Amino acid sequence: MNPSTLDERVYRTAEQLLRHNRAKLVPGAKIRPRWIEGGARFWFRTATPEGVRFLLVDPARGTRTPAFDHVRLAAALAAVSGQDVDPDALPFVAFEPVGDAVEFDALGQHWRCGLDDYTCAVHEAPPPRELLDVVAPDGRHAVFRQEYDLSARSLANRREWTLTDDGSADRDYGANPDYFMYSTLLGKLGISHLPPAVLWSPDSRRVLTHRTDMRGVRETHLIEALPADGGAPRLRTQRFAFPGDEHMPLAELVVLDVESAKAVPAQAEPVPMPLMSPISRRWAWWAEDASAVYYLSSTRDAKELSLHRLDPTSGEERTVLTESGSTRVEPAQMLGQTPIVKVLSDGTEVLWYSQRDNWGHLYLYGTRDGELRARVTSGAWAVQEILHVDEERRVVYFVASGLVEDDPYRRTVCRAGLDGSGFATVTDDELDHVVTVPPGARYFVDSASTHELPPVISVRDWDGAVLVEVSRADDSRLRAVGWTPPERFRATAADGHTEIHGVLYRPHDFDPAKRYPVLDHPYGFPSATRVTPAFDPGYYGFDAEALAALGFVVVGMDGRGSPGRDKAFHDASYGRVGDAAGLVDHVAALRELADSRPWMDLDRVGVFGMSSGGFAAVRAMLDFPEVFKAGVAECGVHDLRYAEQGVAEMYNGPFDPQAYAEASNVDRADRLTGKLLLVHGGLDDSFSPHLTMRLVERLIEADKDFELLVVPGSDHAFVGYQHYLDRRRWDFLVRHLMHAEPPAGYRLAPAPMDEEAIADLFG
Repeated sequence: MNPSTLDERVYRTAEQLLRHNRAKLVPGAKIRPRWIEGGARFWFRTATPEGVRFLLVDPARGTRTPAFDHVRLAAALAAVSGQDVDPDALPFVAFEPVGDAVEFDALGQHWRCGLDDYTCAVHEAPPPRELLDVVAPDGRHAVFRQEYDLSARSLANRREWTLTDDGSADRDYGANPDYFMYSTLLGKLGISHLPPAVLWSPDSRRVLTHRTDMRGVRETHLIEALPADGGAPRLRTQRFAFPGDEHMPLAELVVLDVESAKAVPAQAEPVPMPLMSPISRRWAWWAEDASAVYYLSSTRDAKELSLHRLDPTSGEERTVLTESGSTRVEPAQMLGQTPIVKVLSDGTEVLWYSQRDNWGHLYLYGTRDGELRARVTSGAWAVQEILHVDEERRVVYFVASGLVEDDPYRRTVCRAGLDGSGFATVTDDELDHVVTVPPGARYFVDSASTHELPPVISVRDWDGAVLVEVSRADDSRLRAVGWTPPERFRATAADGHTEIHGVLYRPHDFDPAKRYPVLDHPYGFPSATRVTPAFDPGYYGFDAEALAALGFVVVGMDGRGSPGRDKAFHDASYGRVGDAAGLVDHVAALRELADSRPWMDLDRVGVFGMSSGGFAAVRAMLDFPEVFKAGVAECGVHDLRYAEQGVAEMYNGPFDPQAYAEASNVDRADRLTGKLLLVHGGLDDSFSPHLTMRLVERLIEADKDFELLVVPGSDHAFVGYQHYLDRRRWDFLVRHLMHAEPPAGYRLAPAPMDEEAIADLFG
């Protein structure tokens, strides 16, 4: 019997749910505050039923109003420019308030428009900012790279001068490791490198940076098959340390006086940076009065974490505090989190995050004697972020998870006295709270939601009172395309007692009388959670929503070994990266879910993921072939022995041949029985295509059938190729789990380049 063909309308609906399209279906779900007047007020740009609007929020007055009259401004700009200007789509994305006027760039010129009489005129533009400049807080100077050195520029008269002159290819200033500094993605944007890793002092006089020692670091290679000029293939070489390598990138910290160009090297050991610069990682910061630099360092095995104080005048360094443990000692559980550490009281005290009692809590130490002064928080829950410290009242405000009974990942705003007294919740509800704090910390912007309730964004004071509602997301368009909220579930792990949590997306037009193929969507490294407690599905959730639109039941969950809860739960993965953050728990949960949901067809279970999720997808098929019958693995980290040193050693422990072999899909390739599609970017400089090719070689040796898609010009994130990859993933899973044919000739539209994301990349 010939297989049926899926209706094209199903693919069209799924396409609307891809991450670059979904935001259009939920207007008001996110705002990007642009602070003015030192954070006293802010404006943001948003889509409304009438068109795009710029709105001004004044928390002190409790008002949210148009930043200006869009119709009058459009008319004034049209009159003076001679061009059509649509008030519902003004030709600029940002503006600067200047007294009773606004300035902006539009139609190829810089304009000032008075808001009293709405007259617009071409105006002298502010000093230009180069894309790769790092500008001082006062806006007078910028620091930038020239070859392997740093220079400064006056933004008023464009005068330039040298800050360093002894940089070299192996010891260049302000550089990140190669895979992050000189990436494939930057090349696609026509950019040769990231801006330098420099951190301005609050008084705009000095910068903290480092000389990056890459001597002896292993060289690895990529092949650019089709260069932009169409010429012969080119070899791309980058320095990239593997687990167990002796040499890794090191940061030799130095403070530069920008006006005098005087350099003050730190009188300290270089800081290991197997991941990225301590500045880029936010592991270094200036004291508010610019009297000191503080930075964190970790031993190579991540079992010891230290806080250091650096005198920017003398270069003298002293260790303020050190904590060690039998597994990782981290300043936060998630790899990308800002460290939960804050120096207080003119440098005499520090709030220190520790998981010493199995939960992430705050402890107050003296910085001069290293003595513990108070345990600030305690309980079976975890601090996730310090928001603000009111030093006069001796109160810290923070975000914690684990205080909502139904969901241990939901975040709550709390406060506590620095002496450990007076704990209270500031957001007294069971919603998930994502918080943004402005300069000056007069208030906080709160986005409150759940997986089924769209965000309400408001400004609150530090007692939790709502000062003004900013935005209320509307999910009616999302529901109109067939979306329904995912079901939040809890299940029992394979150990028979640990509770794990996840989400289940039902197919569109769900009918409980039918049976549906099931997809698991794991994230395999212990560095991030797969499931978000917020309405926003997270980076990986968009793919799950789209596949549910095609007719799959899609499940995402966080098994033992993933972060976000207590330390023991996270440590289940230490030295056991091959478990892919609890794949055995995924299997147990799928069976438990199907017991009460007969519409889940466990004879048709597939798995898909990217990066560490790509590793997990293959691992699931190799370790549980009786469960997972088909899979798509994108840019997978299939052999940890040849992956990024920092991540590997942090999570799997110091290099040991046997332990790392256990974390390799390559060494168990002969177990494959299901249908597998392997995908990798040919210019993936984060997790090299050789990680997939090693697996391919072994699969061929074992005489296994599989499909391989290499995207020769792609980076790790498939920028510019994502639409092609999405379709190929959908087609493969539809054919092998639905036993249907995809709609003939259907093609997805390429995702537009996100201008705001590019702007975020460069600060």
